[in-house]
This record gives sequence, structure tokens and C-alpha cells, in this order.
Amino acid sequence: MSSLKGKIITVVGSGLIGRSWAMLFMSGGYMVKIYDNIPGQASGAITDIRKQIEELQQAKMLRGNLTAAEQLSLLSSHDDLLQALEGAFFVQECVFEDLEAKQSVFHEVENLVTESVILSSSTSCLMPSNVFSRVQNRTRCIISHPVNPPYYVRLVELVPHPETLPAVMDVAYSLMTDVGQAPVRLRKEIDGFALNRVQYAIIAESWRLVQDGVISVKDIDLVMSEGLGMRYAFIGPIETMHLNAPEGMEDYLQRYSEGIKRVLNTFGPVSDFSGEPADRIIKEICELIPAEQEHLTARRERRDQLLMGLAKLKK
Repeated sequence: MSSLKGKIITVVGSGLIGRSWAMLFMSGGYMVKIYDNIPGQASGAITDIRKQIEELQQAKMLRGNLTAAEQLSLLSSHDDLLQALEGAFFVQECVFEDLEAKQSVFHEVENLVTESVILSSSTSCLMPSNVFSRVQNRTRCIISHPVNPPYYVRLVELVPHPETLPAVMDVAYSLMTDVGQAPVRLRKEIDGFALNRVQYAIIAESWRLVQDGVISVKDIDLVMSEGLGMRYAFIGPIETMHLNAPEGMEDYLQRYSEGIKRVLNTFGPVSDFSGEPADRIIKEICELIPAEQEHLTARRERRDQLLMGLAKLKK
């Protein structure tokens, strides 16, 4: 992977995720060209990235071994796609979560790059077979799904198209590791990937418990933030099972599998997240955190500070 140091990565889309990817790739010493089809958007993104990078350096949370000035020297903005793609070995798409938009991007990009360039999408749940359906050579296509905010949450899900070559997965894995992320390989595509399938299961049962009057919004969030979340920040559910019985996983299954199945069989149908229950839950959460922009912004900033601290602790 060291042979790729200093090589070019093109980021297509200059929104929140595009800016985050640019910052991560820069931190690893890669030259980053950021492109947006709206004139001026990419240059505006650089202004925001510069501010973030300088603040991170001041807070001693800048990632990588390069200074803020050294990282920023690797970044350029482009309004012309052909110019942005010139010399790139890896293209990270970050446009909004719309299937047709992503298909159009990759159809256009494929016609402007050589066969060796890897095409990667940031989609959070669209299937690779759909995202890359208009690409002729799908062997070099892959999903690299980050977790928001990517600069503080290191996980990246790597999801192959059915035709993706193993070597493409290997390069993507090495790249993500090289810039300090924690990539996981999915062996095949599945709707929602891994993270969102687990996340949606938690959301579904949390919603159901509040909807059915079992617990309040405040308290179900505490179940996660002061309970499961404290544990899962450091070890996952399978390791938790393995450690939670004296003799490991086999012992755990003998002790608890019947209870797990009994509880799972009490789970109700999936909510449609609308109507009176939704109105009630919206009212309850807005009483805790008002929906006005200043309150949400302050809460997001606090979230990022906590994630920053956790990332420092886990180093």
C-alpha cells in the first residue's frame, strides 16, 4: 500500500460526506481532488475543510502525521469532472442518496477513466448491483460506506458488487486501513449492509417499546447511552456473548439461548413510523431537545466532542 502514498483520489460530491472523505484521505498523505457539478461548491468545501483542519490541529485531534498546512497542500477543488479525474487511482462518490443520481455519476465517470481505476460509492444502503448497473466493467466497483461523522467514527463497510474482483476489495481495505479507518468486509451484498441492519433492529425495538408505553424516550436512550452503548463502544455483541459466561460462547448458548428465543418471539410487527405513535414520540423527543436549528447544532457539536474524546481514548 505504501506505493500508493502521494497518489490521487478524486472525491465526487462536496457535501458533508465528501468533505469528510477528503479530510481522511489527506490525513494519510494522498492528494485529493474534490469535484462538484455546481460551480463554486467545491471551492466552498475547501474553505470549510481548511477551517476544520486548523481547529483539529489546535485541539490536538488532527489525524495523520502531517501538519494542517501539509494536509491542505494536498487538496484541490474542481468544477470540471475530467480535470478532477486526471491521474486518480480511486474515485469516491459522495452525491446525495438517490439511485439515479449515483448511476449517472458512475456512468459518466467510467467513460473518463482507465480500466484500472477503482470506482467506490459512499451509499449507506443502496445495493451495489443497482448503484453500478450502468457501469460496463463492474469488476472494479465497490461500496465504501462510512459512518457519520466519519472523521471520528472509524468504521467503513466494504460491500462488493457480485462481479467485484478480490483484488479491488484488497486495495480498498488497505486504503481505508492506511488512512486510519476500521474497514469491515461484507462477503456479499445485502439490503442495508451490516451496520444499518443492526441499527434498524435497535431502532425498531426501541420505537416499539416507547410506542407501547413500556418506557419513555429519555429512558430508552439511556438504555443505550449508559448501558449497551458503553459496552459496545469497545466490544461487539458476539464477543459480549463469549465473555458473559464462565466457559465462553458454548456455555453462553447453553445458559441463555432459550431465554433469547423466548424474548425474540414476543417482538411485534415492524412499525410504519407514522400516525399517532410518531406524533407522540416526536413531541417527547422535542421536549428533550427542541427542533430549532440552534439546539440541534449545539447537540451535534456535543456529540462530536464526545466522539472525539472516545476516539482519543481508543487510540
